[in-house]
Amino acid sequence: MFSINKILRENIKKLVPYSSARDEFKGEASVFLDANENAFGSPLEQQYNRYPDPLQYKVKKRLSDIKGVPPRNIFLGNGSDEAIDVLFRSFCNPGVDNVILVPPTYGMYEVSANINDIKINKVPLTEEYQLNLEGIAEAINDHTKMIFICSPNNPTGNSINRDDIETLLANFSGLVVIDEAYINFSRQKTFIQELTEYANLVVLQTLSKAWGLAGLRVGMAFASEEIIEVMNKVKPPYNINEASQELALKALQNVDQVNGWIKEILLQRDRLVLTLKDFDFVLDIYPSDANFILVKTTDPKGIYNFLVDKGIIVRDRSKVDLCEGCLRITVGTPAENDILLQTLQNYK
Repeated sequence: MFSINKILRENIKKLVPYSSARDEFKGEASVFLDANENAFGSPLEQQYNRYPDPLQYKVKKRLSDIKGVPPRNIFLGNGSDEAIDVLFRSFCNPGVDNVILVPPTYGMYEVSANINDIKINKVPLTEEYQLNLEGIAEAINDHTKMIFICSPNNPTGNSINRDDIETLLANFSGLVVIDEAYINFSRQKTFIQELTEYANLVVLQTLSKAWGLAGLRVGMAFASEEIIEVMNKVKPPYNINEASQELALKALQNVDQVNGWIKEILLQRDRLVLTLKDFDFVLDIYPSDANFILVKTTDPKGIYNFLVDKGIIVRDRSKVDLCEGCLRITVGTPAENDILLQTLQNYK
């Protein structure tokens, strides 16, 4: 049975969070002489002399309308990477606790674990890129605090079997963190809808992919209110700057435009798969629920270098376990995909 107090670090239980100037009053005000800001303004057309909302309420309210989740169940981070780091710092004791990773998967889980001095237990995916439930069960011990699952998975592109994830959620006493960075491109439904069913569920999403806001660095975590409260206590007070909040809020008004882009990306993904499979050097193209495809080739390094020389950058994943021989190719615009395919026709 999951209990947040059993996995929360003792120092975090006792932590008194930083109290910002904007946290210490309620209501409306017109004169702000509390935060040592420059009251004269900013040397810009837009004024950024005031500190931003530390809890980003307007953005969370708009996300709440889109996702169907109350604002109190939403954490916003400086990219999903900050949410990942905050989870490590909140729940894992350095040098004592461990987490389970299921490679091949997103590399920042391992980087963040290493930064925080948290042991990693790796349980590779099966050859079908699905969870090895028996292996995960054997890897869990009294100091296992979190299991990270990327679905749709990066770099393989496939979604992880939903029943397998629910098995972990129902039987693991730590956090199950599901990274849904690519969920907008997937045929699978989000696990956000299961938040009320599983107290140990954390879902990560981002505005960097489908929403096209990678430069703003806005990541999301969805979880129970008690988990979100811990994350808000641990994060820096002003972790999302005012410009990012304003632009994210403006972008979140354009759901129809983003949905149109998603449909076009999926069409272009199908087109890439259909065309690439006819090239002699392509051995396999794995099913994808993301905005990229994993392509197994006869000469990944040679193809990669050939494309680089032509000014086209893809990702060489051939040294990653279970991705031998593979290139990861992001779905571009029709014009970018034309250039890629035309260039590859000249590869010998």
